[in-house]
Amino acid sequence: MKQFRPVRFERVPVSFVLHKKALTTTIVLAIACIVAMLLSTSLGDMRIHPLDVLKVIFGGGTAEHQLVVETLRLPRIVAAFLVGTALAVSGGILQGIIRNPLASPDIIGITSGASLAAVLFISLLGNMVSIVWLPVAAMIGAGCTAILVYTLAWKKGVTAIRLVLVGIGINFLLGSAVKVILLKSPIYTASQAYVWLTGSVYGTDWGIVMLILPWVAFFIPLSLIFAKNVNILQLGDDMAAGAGSAIQRQRFTLLMISVALAGAAVSVGGAISFVGLIAPHITRKLVGSSFGGMLPISALIGGLIVVLADTIARTVFLPFDVPVGVFTAGVGAPFFIYLLYRNRHA
Repeated sequence: MKQFRPVRFERVPVSFVLHKKALTTTIVLAIACIVAMLLSTSLGDMRIHPLDVLKVIFGGGTAEHQLVVETLRLPRIVAAFLVGTALAVSGGILQGIIRNPLASPDIIGITSGASLAAVLFISLLGNMVSIVWLPVAAMIGAGCTAILVYTLAWKKGVTAIRLVLVGIGINFLLGSAVKVILLKSPIYTASQAYVWLTGSVYGTDWGIVMLILPWVAFFIPLSLIFAKNVNILQLGDDMAAGAGSAIQRQRFTLLMISVALAGAAVSVGGAISFVGLIAPHITRKLVGSSFGGMLPISALIGGLIVVLADTIARTVFLPFDVPVGVFTAGVGAPFFIYLLYRNRHA
């Protein structure tokens, strides 16, 4: 019990238990994320000393540094961090409620739904409606896909295995629809859609950051409130029901939280893959599988992964700006193969 510390408030009916290792890991990762974002802001075709970056952040610095930091780099880096946190928490929730270590927002078609909506927007409305509305279209696509999957998987309730199987089928169906639309689209709009599908935070401004920030600021704390429900659902439906858990209501609520986070992330960063798969696995290696401590650490690891991947994409191949999804896929695909190999007898 020395590893745990109870926290109680006298004036409000709230209490929880802090895992000391999880708290220490969270603080270390938070510092690592701040350092990574600071160094990322200083790197590029114009090198800026980290101290000069801090001067700009706190209201000083030269006009040239202010332009580069405040307008060109910092919004992109903040957006990359928020996208990573949202994808990581979304993947962690899915792995918990589905009880499948290979689960991610892709497995139930959320990413494909958002991608289909975005491609339709670019192909049909790109010349008539402002591109600012693209994230809204992607969120609508993700939400509609989740409702469709949940409806088709319902049969006197929704089981984890039906949710996975229906999600895989919908994922392939929507992926095929995206390919057909791209083949029928003009070359210019198809190239725009391909960049978005690869996953990129290129050209992000503070308006786009403010689009995703409320979703992350609301749904990640909400996921922490429901973390104990994820722990119960991992025991299996029979044991969870025996413990008095409202399985269907809790699973639907957690699924909607996961959809909201994944839809917000995909709407801003495109189809950045494997972050929702990798981050929860790294977290479980660090602090175990209790979701109270796992979700915030997964969020920080996911944000760190996307920030580092975007820094590499933006700086290593100058003057070219490679989509960040290329690097997350380059790391995630071998990791996915490793997980398949490790669980081949399961």
